[in-house]
Amino acid sequence: MHSVHLLARPVPRKPVDRWILTGVLGALLLWLLIFLAWPMVAILLRALFDSGGNWLGLSLINSIVLQPWFVQQTLRSLAVGVTTTLIVIPLAYGFAYALQRTCIPAKSLWRLLALMPLLAPSLLPGISLVYLFGNQGLFRPWMGDASIYGFWGIVIGEAFYTFPHALMVLTTSLMLADARLYDAAKAMGASPWRAFRIITFPSSRHGVFSAACLVFTLTVTDFGVAKVIGGDYTVLAIEAYKAVVGQMNFSKGAVIGLLLLTPALLTFALDHWLRHRRGSFISARAQPLQLRASRYRDTGFTVLVALVSGVIVSIIAVSVWASFIRFWPYNLSLSLRSYDFNNMDGGGWLAWRNSVQMSALAALFGSLIVFTGAWITETRQNACGRISGIMQKILHGLCLAPMAIPGMVLGLGYIFFFNHPDNPLGVLYGSMSILVICSIVHFYTSAHLTAVTAIRTIDPDLDYAAASLKVSAAETFIRVKLPICLPALLDIARYLFVSSMTTVSAVVFLYSPSTVLAAVAVLNMDDAGFIGPAAAMCCVIMLTSATAVTLLHWISRAAVRQTQRWRTQTHA
Repeated sequence: MHSVHLLARPVPRKPVDRWILTGVLGALLLWLLIFLAWPMVAILLRALFDSGGNWLGLSLINSIVLQPWFVQQTLRSLAVGVTTTLIVIPLAYGFAYALQRTCIPAKSLWRLLALMPLLAPSLLPGISLVYLFGNQGLFRPWMGDASIYGFWGIVIGEAFYTFPHALMVLTTSLMLADARLYDAAKAMGASPWRAFRIITFPSSRHGVFSAACLVFTLTVTDFGVAKVIGGDYTVLAIEAYKAVVGQMNFSKGAVIGLLLLTPALLTFALDHWLRHRRGSFISARAQPLQLRASRYRDTGFTVLVALVSGVIVSIIAVSVWASFIRFWPYNLSLSLRSYDFNNMDGGGWLAWRNSVQMSALAALFGSLIVFTGAWITETRQNACGRISGIMQKILHGLCLAPMAIPGMVLGLGYIFFFNHPDNPLGVLYGSMSILVICSIVHFYTSAHLTAVTAIRTIDPDLDYAAASLKVSAAETFIRVKLPICLPALLDIARYLFVSSMTTVSAVVFLYSPSTVLAAVAVLNMDDAGFIGPAAAMCCVIMLTSATAVTLLHWISRAAVRQTQRWRTQTHA
């Protein structure tokens, strides 16, 4: 009872602790306002004012929205998004169900294969589809009059790109189950199919909705796949890219950027509303579900995961194979010619070195910023003062906002904000710093939620013990909470590195000739007709990402042995 009474009160803070907490809170809040909120405001202002600062109101938006081409491309984007979602969600749900609720063999292998697309830029599936079904593709004679360039090419490429994202969400939603519900259903004579309909799916339907929103948003706002395999089937994301890069029509790009932001905001708001309304299927008395082998069920799901994994591996293997072809399709002998990036347009090996540098900096500084922000938002508000409590709420909202902002829209916001002649921060534009900051902000939400989950596992009594020993909050954070949460911190670093290494949309408007990135080089080489070198750069990106993931995995294991030893110690 005494501990419960303590938990109801705020942790006592010394005045110096309050100043430290408030200072860190203010610095993080200002950082997110500058690099997240104000660029979004800049897009809105660019859509409402002309280049001379004259008020346009909704006239510019109306002049674009009412154009026939805009209506057509909007319908195309919606068609691609809906079709991709309808394909990906059932496959990802079945795959996640196989991993979490069946006894199929080699689960770790299947999961590894399914997540491989995360290591590659979104342009890789488009390049592979060109080699398979393009005008000179391997299977072009079998296609008759059909063409891969267009709607179905984009859908297949986006399905490859978004599948692992949906799988991670659905795997989490199917991770926990209450065995008592299934025992009760079996005792009442319910078949396995009926138990799935009344227990399994209802308990995971919020995950299904979240995954569907994620897949739809990623598909509608991505331009990488459509740029490579779309042909004449232009979608809104491509139009925004052409408006800024090709036509230098920034006002048009701003309007389309705002419109691309709309579906993401709507799905994010609806998902947030459903989170607060849903009930819990897992109570504190829940019993873990013991999986039992079933020959027919396990065989069926093994076939499913093998087919899906086979498609994923095949698409990746085609790009790897194509990167070693001397001259497609006339000379199929193997060569390293495509890896001679310095003699081709796109950025050369400098682009790869820049990407490694940017990703490493984003992983290092991003993980520290994210974890510090999560610690600040999880600190009890009353302990820091009323004003700090209000600032915490604002900071928490800003930490979640990047989830609803597509990378292309964020990049457009950076153009308008940092290129403004009155902005003293304009010196950052085109530098490595702006690329690192944009990458951290773009992937902030997922990393933040990981850090919050880790911090919430720490017993609040640690704060009371530290306060009673007159240990400052900063020292407690550095000496206690960081070591305890080190595995989660390394997971965040791994996520930020891989995401920064593969991203295109968020940084495609921000680089300079000296800071060109590997993923952008893939886009430039494809534009120049060097599709073999583009495939080779995709392979280099994948290999680099895989190396970083493996290295951080071993570092994490070593760190766990050193810093988490206390978890396994038995106290008398």
